[in-house]
Amino acid sequence: MKAAIIGGTGYTGSELLRLSVGHPELEVVAVTSRQAAGQGVAEWFPHLRGFVDLEFSASLPDALTDLDVVFFATPHGTAMHQVRPLLDAGVRVIDLSADFRLRNAAVFERWYGEPHAAPALLDEAVYGLPEVAARDLRDARLVACPGCYPTAVQLALLPLAESGWLGDQAIIADCKSGVSGAGRSATIPMLLAEATENVKAYSVGGHRHSAEIVQETSRHAGRATDVIFTPHLMPMARGIHATVYAQLTADAEDVQALFEQRYAATPFVDVLPAGSHPETRSVRGTNLCRLAVHRTSGQRVTVLSVIDNLVKGASGQAIQAMNLMFGLDEALGLDRPAAVP
Repeated sequence: MKAAIIGGTGYTGSELLRLSVGHPELEVVAVTSRQAAGQGVAEWFPHLRGFVDLEFSASLPDALTDLDVVFFATPHGTAMHQVRPLLDAGVRVIDLSADFRLRNAAVFERWYGEPHAAPALLDEAVYGLPEVAARDLRDARLVACPGCYPTAVQLALLPLAESGWLGDQAIIADCKSGVSGAGRSATIPMLLAEATENVKAYSVGGHRHSAEIVQETSRHAGRATDVIFTPHLMPMARGIHATVYAQLTADAEDVQALFEQRYAATPFVDVLPAGSHPETRSVRGTNLCRLAVHRTSGQRVTVLSVIDNLVKGASGQAIQAMNLMFGLDEALGLDRPAAVP
């Protein structure tokens, strides 16, 4: 499959390129960036020297029909202006931004501060969490890759939501992320001297990902759910740790068995033995989500969920979705252990 990456100078673009190197059926033939046009990819990403022999271009090649898939690794508000010509040319699109994650255009405008430029495509876009949408992805033309926090939280709640074991009390999602989750732009809070040896919460009054978490958790549960989501910045480059607290219904039984059964056939969700405590380093550089389930007291459960925010939370999940779209093994090019220490 021939692919192009739009917006290749950020962390998700870099990860798409890194993961494509080990994918036997994927060839990236074009990477765009207006600011880096004419420069070699390896000039921006020295770790790809000898593996990716491409230059950034200002735009996609004219012959769109030569492409099978285009990845948008762009900021929010870009893909929704550019996907229509690609779809009309028969090119399939995977968007790593939030442009097609929210199904309601008014909700998108409220959280992202601008009207949606392609509201007619919101119903068509497949929300690309492969553990839920594997069948829908096979025929998808447009895929909205889930956000990093929503991926970690949804996978922690999915078995409970689908089984009807979620109680009526508010769910609490207490989440920590490495600084790469903020992107590659130079901002003062992300400087080493500012972020190191420090932990802080942010966007407590309302983070954009909260709308996505509530939307999808409610969909899985088949009813409205209330999720209190608080993100924190951690002094590490990559990784997300989500601690999710929920009330169980009175008829909830063995939650450990429920999680093990739900994810038994999924290659990238690893349910750890009862009593475990997953670590972010155990998934660094991988497409894995590792979960641990703790029934803390009576009808309460605490689920621990760890992912690499740049892989399972973004670029790896995008390639997993692509594999399913083109009828490949969903683990192709992604089955690798973590880099530890």
